[in-house]
Amino acid sequence: MSDDHRVTRAANLIRTVLDFPKPGIRFRDITPLLGDVDAFGDVIDVMAEHAPANASVVCGVESRGFIFGTPLALRLGLGFVPIRKPGKLPGAVVEQSYDLEYGSTMLAIHTDALHPDDNVLLVDDLLATGGTLQASKRLVEQLGATVAQIQVVLELVGQPGRDSLIADGVQDLFAMIGIED
Repeated sequence: MSDDHRVTRAANLIRTVLDFPKPGIRFRDITPLLGDVDAFGDVIDVMAEHAPANASVVCGVESRGFIFGTPLALRLGLGFVPIRKPGKLPGAVVEQSYDLEYGSTMLAIHTDALHPDDNVLLVDDLLATGGTLQASKRLVEQLGATVAQIQVVLELVGQPGRDSLIADGVQDLFAMIGIED
């Protein structure tokens, strides 16, 4: 995490909403950040500055990973591949189930979206328990590609996500903002 003024400004625009989507959850709302064109641009700039030079494609996790992953892919001059919820992709897919803080679900990716020589920059908005990113990493690997780096805008420090991803073999993880949970 950085002490860059851009990071501080972005962090100050993320608000916490208590008991959403269910009691006991502290939801991190990024919509004020998205509404500030300069801060949103700064987030994409910082993420681009920390992207690995060998990345060949950006994968974003539905849905907020799309918000950051798509402009990041454009900034880096790379293609973008969506990782989606089941039933949202029209072609042949591989799927991976995983647990959330408040339930379980599944993710999918087109079987022809990646190639074995791809080095993937995997993007999402938030790292908490690590389940979503771990499932996404496994989808990338099922297609024979390599995760070069995982990037998130916000990491809930104190949650097991980082340790879980490292235990799963993640070598490079960049979190722009860390918030104690």
